[in-house]
Amino acid sequence: MTAPAPILPDGRWRRADSLLWLAAVVAYVAFPTHRVLGSQVIITALFALSLDLVLGYAGIVSLGHAAFFGLGAYTAALLAVHGWGEPISGLACAGVIAAAAGYATSFLVVRGRALAQLMITLGVGLLFLEAATKAAVVTGGVDGLSDVPIWRVAGLFRFDIAGNTAYGYSLVVAFVCFLAIKRIVSSPFGLSLRAIREGARRMPALGAPVGRRLVAAFTIGAGLAGVAGALLAQTTQFVGLDALDFQRSAAVLIMVSLGGTGRLYGAFVGAGLFMLMQDYLARQSPEYWQLWIGLLLVAVVLFARGGVLGGIDAVRARIGRRRSR
Repeated sequence: MTAPAPILPDGRWRRADSLLWLAAVVAYVAFPTHRVLGSQVIITALFALSLDLVLGYAGIVSLGHAAFFGLGAYTAALLAVHGWGEPISGLACAGVIAAAAGYATSFLVVRGRALAQLMITLGVGLLFLEAATKAAVVTGGVDGLSDVPIWRVAGLFRFDIAGNTAYGYSLVVAFVCFLAIKRIVSSPFGLSLRAIREGARRMPALGAPVGRRLVAAFTIGAGLAGVAGALLAQTTQFVGLDALDFQRSAAVLIMVSLGGTGRLYGAFVGAGLFMLMQDYLARQSPEYWQLWIGLLLVAVVLFARGGVLGGIDAVRARIGRRRSR
């Protein structure tokens, strides 16, 4: 895996930013029958963005990130079930609870490196899943929480079966979160995270508190994952144990690697490509769709180091060298 693309130090808006969100708006108009799927892609991309902050910028490898996603989902759902279904405040509460859980577990995670981080985050994820399973009275157990009563967004827009409100609501929330994360990674804090990722042992010599920076990054990533989980619970009005399971953690890790780590856009490209291919291939070949996705992943690893965006950058660089000759 190659190093991430350079970050603009001032975090200014680029053409790629406009194209990304313009494509999402165009998709809403052009594919009215696929708005439910579109909202799922946006939510998953937001979840992948939270992992990209942790993995691509801080260099913390996680196989249990779904723990915070599921915690956010259950927080929003339980608030609604117990009488408070206002979506915006539900998102805020979910983000705070997930961030608090991320902060509490971060001190274990940042102590290790690579394999140790994988094992610790995997263990944390399994603990959250087991706790949700045992607390069936609260979480609904294997049946989950269904028919979650979510109020209208801003008192105006009701969630419908066609996914119209879900798509727009998810897109606005993802856009706001994207702006926040873009600002963070372009700040001195974000640049220090990249420096820690590339050489953690050298940073203390510069006076940088490595442990505190990693804890902060992991906490922010956990909070953002909780917001994504709350979005899923609110737009589908259902949450089950699958929101916490290992498969979701592994899938989002694949998505981030597929798009390209440490690029922000990689989370959206990887999540969109993975989920759209999954939807298409599952309809074309229900028995073997995983084979084709596996072949895609192998091809990306072999021919596009740094993910899809890394491969595009490599092609552009090669074309530029040929033109300069």
